[in-house]
Amino acid sequence: MKILVIEDDLTLASFITKGLEEAGFTTDTCHDGKEALFLAASEHYDLLVLDRMLPNIDGMTILRTLRASSNKVPVLILSALDEVDQRVEGLAAGADDYLTKPFAFKELLARVEVLLRRETSKTAELALIEIANVRLDLRMQKVWVNEREVAFQSRELRLLEYLMRHEGQLVSRTMLLENVWDYHFDPQTNVVDVHISRLRQKLDTSGKPSLIRTVRGSGYVFESHN
Repeated sequence: MKILVIEDDLTLASFITKGLEEAGFTTDTCHDGKEALFLAASEHYDLLVLDRMLPNIDGMTILRTLRASSNKVPVLILSALDEVDQRVEGLAAGADDYLTKPFAFKELLARVEVLLRRETSKTAELALIEIANVRLDLRMQKVWVNEREVAFQSRELRLLEYLMRHEGQLVSRTMLLENVWDYHFDPQTNVVDVHISRLRQKLDTSGKPSLIRTVRGSGYVFESHN
């Protein structure tokens, strides 16, 4: 787990970083709001420990900017501002927790661990998709059809995931090319049709309608018939 510690008090930042690393976390540290926003937006972190008062760009602006760009990284705000309205403001802006200074490190660590467990649980739920008789586990990169494991190639897994996440919705060939193959050209290619055919061979049950319905001239719909 990788944590970004954003704190302009060098002594406190060192104290937090040392404690988190001793607890087994990987950490990056920065002391400036502008640098913090750049790192948070461009790197992957499992959690931000964010001081509210920072030079150049304050913590609340960083938080609001991240949330406005759909960055959902968990954020624990640290602040000497401990009025109820100030804590409510931080949580309303998108913080996941708010810890006032001064604090005991063991409380900080406990809050960090709670947030990370919560996020791990969310990730696990998102990684498992089950519709009708098909179960897709993205962590294991495995698919079961009628409780029997079926081998899928990497591209087939990406295609199946996209279709299942858009269950009941019409997805066009262009959408599939852009999101599964990263193509932004040649909409006449038959690569989508070929892979759809392979998926049907692996997913469909004899005597039952196909899980992938073709909408002529428009695209495909993944739908359960239960």
